[in-house]
Amino acid sequence: MRYFETRKARIEIIPMIDIMLFLLVFFAMLTLRMIPSSGHVSKLPTSSTAATIPPPKLLVEIHAGGQLFVEGQPVSAALITQRVRAAPDPQKLAVTIAGGDDASLQQVMTVVDAVRTGGATQIGLATRAPQP
Repeated sequence: MRYFETRKARIEIIPMIDIMLFLLVFFAMLTLRMIPSSGHVSKLPTSSTAATIPPPKLLVEIHAGGQLFVEGQPVSAALITQRVRAAPDPQKLAVTIAGGDDASLQQVMTVVDAVRTGGATQIGLATRAPQP
């Protein structure tokens, strides 16, 4: 009779795949929550991971006292916004912000806000490698 035949044990792997996918998504989301949402660096002058990038199309320098310079000429945050807007394609304009030890995070964020208001999204912070 067919009812009394023994059947071979079968391992179902679909539920195991579902559990593994769930764990993968869980740990990926957990890892993303550990990364701070703000990518702005508070110490501009040195970085152990400084990388060489192509020369920027627009270099904004923050000098002592919060003075802003573009191409050696003093400017205000509003003039930086106008310069970015005047670019042919502001979204592809590479802007680099450089400052010294005395540049505060608020001054950097003022420049970042001015550049973003102008429409640029490619913003970099200039650093130098630490001296051994």
